[in-house]
Amino acid sequence: MALAAGSTMLPSFAWAFDHQQKNKYPRRLVVIQLAGGNDGLNTIVPFNNDIYYQSRPNIAIHKSEVLKATDELGFNPNLKSLKAFYDKGQLSIINNVGYPNPNRSHFRSTDIWQTASGSNEYLDTGWLGRYISLGVGIPSSGIELDDSLSLILKGDKINGIATKSPKLLYSNAQSPFFQELLKSSKSVSGNTNLDYLYKTMREAESSAKYIYRSFKQSKNNVEYQKNPFANQLKITARLINSQIGTQVFFISMGGFDTHANQLPRQNKLLKIYSEGIKSFVEDLEQADTFKDTLILTFSEFGRRVQQNAANGTDHGTANNVFVMGKNLKKSGFYNEGPNLSHLDNNGDLIYSVDFRSVYKTLLQNWLSVNKYSGVLKGEFDTLGFI
Repeated sequence: MALAAGSTMLPSFAWAFDHQQKNKYPRRLVVIQLAGGNDGLNTIVPFNNDIYYQSRPNIAIHKSEVLKATDELGFNPNLKSLKAFYDKGQLSIINNVGYPNPNRSHFRSTDIWQTASGSNEYLDTGWLGRYISLGVGIPSSGIELDDSLSLILKGDKINGIATKSPKLLYSNAQSPFFQELLKSSKSVSGNTNLDYLYKTMREAESSAKYIYRSFKQSKNNVEYQKNPFANQLKITARLINSQIGTQVFFISMGGFDTHANQLPRQNKLLKIYSEGIKSFVEDLEQADTFKDTLILTFSEFGRRVQQNAANGTDHGTANNVFVMGKNLKKSGFYNEGPNLSHLDNNGDLIYSVDFRSVYKTLLQNWLSVNKYSGVLKGEFDTLGFI
């Protein structure tokens, strides 16, 4: 039954797949969430700011270790690969990204970022789910590299597909149990709910075939690290290099809730992230698909400026967002770093860029969605990084 959860309506697959073949080289967006609340201050380090070092006597990144990018800001030493993309002009860093009345709950803030809602607004569809509902209208337009589908890819007309393995997805769709149910679906039962389920099952089987067929026709061009995050990127690259019609991919990397013993934990995670991104981009470059791919990295919130008693940091608010691509209009630092001398009543950063402005820019300037209001609820500024 999990296979059948990929959509909420049945399109004509003969038409949809033909349309995807005609639109064989779309621009693609890969969205990566650093789940748990990555500490932005120890990711992009304000190494000339005394308040930073006074607030974090035990967990600040030493000035001598920072990979300096400007006179004020530099990269965590475990982000060497990311710094290399910065030097090439292929990375835009947007600081102080957040939203009004920030929520410090992992679950609620993740919902806000994934649905593009306000802090007091509750939506049951994700912004990427609403986006793919505007397009061809089939689940494989959006793929999440996981066993279950996140809110971000749930749409008002269709949902995306969640899978860690295209081969396993296809095998499940071909299982005797699933196929036996599909045989029953060939006749209309007169039961609205049952007919609806049968339709979504047929749609899921078609999506599984399409994804696996595309996956088999491609290959990876580089070696990847042996960890779950790198494996998600490896599968994503292989699908992109197959010229599949998928427009958006979603990947999540967990472990960033660093309340205690933050330094070694976060440093290890940032190294995994940086090395994985390096392999991913090299893979796309060799297949000449990086030019049509943009990579967005966000976390549901940052961390508090002041370290806690456990040599960690508690939940915060505004954070940095990374946008990677080959043809950015504005690379490097899009705006100034965080103002550590002007915090909110909780000792947290005050946002200056609404995260929905980042989304609007991606939708309008990269994915060519003119009526972005069908995806975003409200009016937001457009940023100039693409």
